[in-house]
This record gives sequence, structure tokens and C-alpha cells, in this order.
Amino acid sequence: MQRMTRQRQAIADLLAQTDDFKSAQQLHDLLKERGETAGLATVYRTLQNLADAGELDVLRTDDGEMLFRQCERVEHHHHLVCRSCGKTVEIDGPTVEDWASRVGRAHEFINIEHTIELFGTCVTCAARTR
Repeated sequence: MQRMTRQRQAIADLLAQTDDFKSAQQLHDLLKERGETAGLATVYRTLQNLADAGELDVLRTDDGEMLFRQCERVEHHHHLVCRSCGKTVEIDGPTVEDWASRVGRAHEFINIEHTIELFGTCVTCAARTR
């Protein structure tokens, strides 16, 4: 990890206060609203460094945009994400873990890794659309 500059610290602090996944552009906009002066390139670099260090989870949208979130758990987990508001819940998936291992063994693969994200609509957003 690179040295912790004022800009990188501001990005890390913002991520610690954010519950849902955000794009680099959204984080950059939030920083500007707070009066922070971090360039968009710095935001992208910092997010990539934090993701590479395993400190952030990264979610790729259908259109390929990368979203970032500082997770509460360090162990392997999955996410349930609201399509409307972005509310995110970290979930365990022991059934998924067992299934992935069985599929790997059945096809003589080892060191199986996977990423599974579930998307839906939270009850608050669903109530607003009724």
C-alpha cells in the first residue's frame, strides 16, 4: 500500500462511513461535497490499491462499472444488494460454498474461488413503489 496522504485518508474515511456500494465517481462527488480536494485519478488509484489489499469488496455492474464498499467482515461472504437504493447486506453462503467445492471436485479442479452477489428490492423501496 502506498503512503497515507491526506487525500487517501479522506477516501478511506468516506468508505468507512458508507454502507452501500459506490462508484469512484460517486465517491469523488461526495468528497467534493465535503470540501476535499482529491482528483478523480487519485480516487481510482486509491480504490484499486485498497481492493488489491483486500480491504474493499468490488462489485461489477451489468454495464461493467466497478462499485466499491468497505466490508464489515474479513472472511469470505456474499452480498444481497437492493437494485433501487443500493442497501447492502453481507450474507453467509455455506450451501453455496459446499456446492462450489463439489462442482470443482467433480471436474477435478482445485483452489476454487467464486463471487456471488444477489440483487433484489428491499422492503423500503418496494413499499415506495406500491
